[in-house]
Amino acid sequence: MKTDIEIAREAKLLPIREIAAKIGIAEDILEPYGKHIAKVPYKTIDKEKTDKSNLILVTAITPTKAGIGKTTVSIGLALGLNVIGKKAVLALREPSLGPCFGMKGGAAGGGYAQVLPMDKINLHFTGDFHAVTSAHNMITALMDNYIYQHREEGFALKEVLWKRVLDINDRNLRTIVTGLGRKSDGVTMESGFDITPASEIMAILCLSKDEEDLRRRIENILLGIKTDGTPFRVKDMGVAGSICVLLRDAINPNLVQTTENTPAFVHGGPFANIAHGCNTVIATRTAMTYGDYVITEAGFGADLGAEKFFDIKCRKSGLQPKLTVIVATTQGLKMHGGVPEADIRKPNAEGLTIGFKNLDRHVRNMQKFGQTVVVCFNRYSFDTDEEMELVRKHCAELGVGFAENNAFCEGGKGATELAQLVVDTIARNPSKPLQLMYSDNQSIEEKVEAVAKNIYGAAKVTYLAPAKKMLQRISELAITDYPVCIAKTQYSFSDNPKLYGVPEDFEFTIRDFVINTGAEMIVAIAGEIMRMPGLPKVPQAEKIDIVNGEIEGLS
Repeated sequence: MKTDIEIAREAKLLPIREIAAKIGIAEDILEPYGKHIAKVPYKTIDKEKTDKSNLILVTAITPTKAGIGKTTVSIGLALGLNVIGKKAVLALREPSLGPCFGMKGGAAGGGYAQVLPMDKINLHFTGDFHAVTSAHNMITALMDNYIYQHREEGFALKEVLWKRVLDINDRNLRTIVTGLGRKSDGVTMESGFDITPASEIMAILCLSKDEEDLRRRIENILLGIKTDGTPFRVKDMGVAGSICVLLRDAINPNLVQTTENTPAFVHGGPFANIAHGCNTVIATRTAMTYGDYVITEAGFGADLGAEKFFDIKCRKSGLQPKLTVIVATTQGLKMHGGVPEADIRKPNAEGLTIGFKNLDRHVRNMQKFGQTVVVCFNRYSFDTDEEMELVRKHCAELGVGFAENNAFCEGGKGATELAQLVVDTIARNPSKPLQLMYSDNQSIEEKVEAVAKNIYGAAKVTYLAPAKKMLQRISELAITDYPVCIAKTQYSFSDNPKLYGVPEDFEFTIRDFVINTGAEMIVAIAGEIMRMPGLPKVPQAEKIDIVNGEIEGLS
């Protein structure tokens, strides 16, 4: 089997104007970034058309370090829909440089189901991530300068809530001290870095509906608390306009294509384990303007990405998916069935069957939101027909649709079974109106507990002292109507990454809260999750290189 990057190089890309023309986008409104990438102005969104489009969410069972292949399935489904004659468009997230050079090496799909040009998408792309990084850190610099310039007037912050971001995994930057040196070098303060996908600016970009909404949200960002106990926001510095300037191009979605020239909007990139894990509302609505079927995904497992997709993105935007696809693999099911990681590629019917409990929990959780669910078996070369039939039979007993996906090896023709199942299920039994996990008027504690108990399976939620302090501040700021975004490990329903399968009756610990008044959500930090990841012992960066003028090591 050829590598992802070899397949990507051999794919025959069409000029981006031809990709746009396929779905009715005029060439004269495109803002090209080379031959195969273009920005599409968000003002082309047509609500009447979006209301007629069929939105499909792709999510997954609890992932393992072996991977699940959710993005590959999302792309494959779009390819398969086009093969059976449907007008399908993708709406996906942009990859972060952190995982690309850390663990993953890329996040643009795989095999014959990729979005292209994969090297550009995985690296600097159209500069959206850099714009978010610059906008976030510009706010930090302006805040530091404001403190420095106004300290002689008695201005000070008793607590600074705004840090810095960088799109690189760097554990040494989690906690730092700035302003060391001479008096003219600034005010000495403790600070730190989160990774760019965790930036509130990224969340704001992904949730904003237009430039006016973007400005409103940026103005409302809470930077710190003044000595008199009142909030200090971006609008107090009068700089929201300059931040909007930095994001002026980034707000428009990016149009690219797949290995089979299917149109794809790739825009925004928050992680689901430390942020809300969805691409931009603007990209999703743009795709729905031009596609009869739109496939989008939410990060990691359904307990993280899908829950936030519904409770945050859909709550804020009014989006209503017609169907949810849950991706499963034998590797993932076996690992959750207690099979050692070294053996998950070997046949093991018992471990596979025990692992069904993890799949079942995700199916039930999605049904709690009113979603019609189908299961996609993402097939690998080592999977056996016997194990595939076990999964098929189990899904029949659950009463949910089942289809195999072979898009990685076969492209669109390997996903026609899944595509036809999706079309037929939407026609016969589309999802009911969305049922959110909690209401806006519940307290933050009630919202956290609704998710922790009803989705994760926790028996009790415990709040550490810093979290209790922030709960008091949230109450004082009168922002308890915001949804909650729980940051936790992706490897377990619990806050312990080693508790595989379906842990029950565990204690779920909230360590702290981060207030996002611009994104209008409250981030709850659970367990030991870090908003700035570290690099592994052998980072993927050691394998990335330029050889004979070609980039190697991306996947």
